[in-house]
Order: sequence, then structure tokens, then C-alpha cells
Amino acid sequence: PILVVCYTGQGAGHGVIALRLSGYTDAKVLKWGMAGWCVALSGPWANSTGDAALDHVSWVAPPGNLAANAEFSAPTIESTSNDGATILAERVTAMLEGGFMGVANADVLASPANYFINNYWALTDVEHYGHIIGAYRVNPFTLAAGNDKNLDASKSVVTYCWTGQTSSMLTAYLTVLGYDAMSLKYGTNGMIYSSLESHQYIVPTIDYPIVTK
Repeated sequence: PILVVCYTGQGAGHGVIALRLSGYTDAKVLKWGMAGWCVALSGPWANSTGDAALDHVSWVAPPGNLAANAEFSAPTIESTSNDGATILAERVTAMLEGGFMGVANADVLASPANYFINNYWALTDVEHYGHIIGAYRVNPFTLAAGNDKNLDASKSVVTYCWTGQTSSMLTAYLTVLGYDAMSLKYGTNGMIYSSLESHQYIVPTIDYPIVTK
């Protein structure tokens, strides 16, 4: 297995999708990144958890009121080839060259109508915690099921999950498909941290070894 590691486990999600779409199907993300490896590197996560959405006008209290899924037009991509494998390789390269596509929760909460927001949770979790106002729920997402038709390519598609790690992977995949996609950084750990009953970032209590110069 190929393990991709970054500071928080979010940027690594883009790399894992690039590897999987390039034939390395056993690529994985190190959960929480190096911030989950040792206390000395915990800063990026420890400083980013919070309750930005609690009592915010853009957060809908449980059981929530999700937008009903609808069908939209597909995005347009351009290629110099009509060969599927070549097009895929071009799109993966373009995604990697674009770098990690993340958005701060403050920006989304301030203007949720500017985005197509996908709450990537199970419905029972939405009913338990609530969601960002105007959010849809396109989960699970597969091309075989035609879920791509439920994303509005005319807007920036923002996906959020618990930690920003799964949403990073889906964002990378959507970018390859031609969407203007972004991952909400730190997920709901940065929005309703004190309310979460699971999926919380905890500063590591065991320091695994690192090599320093």
C-alpha cells in the first residue's frame, strides 16, 4: 500500500485520488496527517477545531431541512485527445497542478448561496447535528448511479464531511470530472466541534518517532 502523508490529512486526499485514478488502487491517506502522529506537529489541527457554525444564522438546527436533490447539466472539459486514458491522465495532471482546493468555513457560512454545498454525511447524522443552510446531500457518490447529475456545475461545489479528509478526496475526483470543486477545510471539526460525539480531532497522547535534521 502507498501511504500519502501531509500535515492534516486533507491535502493528501488529492494525492490519493491521483494515485487511484492512475492505477494505484491501494493508495491511502494517513488519518489526521502528521498532526495525529506526534504532539510537536499537532498545531495545524489543534488550532483549527472550533464552533464557527454553532448559533450561526447559516447553520440549520437538527433535524435539518436539506435541499431536495435535482438534476443539473454536466460540466465541460477540454482535451487535445479523444482517447479515454489520455483524457483521464490530462485531467489528473490538471488537478494536481491546481493544488489542494480548500475553502474556509467562514467564507461558506458568510455566503452559502454562492456555493453548491454538499453535506457528505449519512442522513441520520444530518438529523442529529443539522447542516449548513441550503445544503444538499449527494452521498454516496458514484457515476454508475448517476449522482454526478445532482451537482450544479454552474457554481463552486463545496463538499464538507467530519474532518475535511473524505471531502478532499471527493473534491479531487470532482475536479478531474471538470467541476469547480472545493473541500471545506477541517470539516465540521471546525464548525461544531464541541457538539461532536465522534470524529473529533484529539491531540495525540503517544508521540510516534520522527526524523529531524
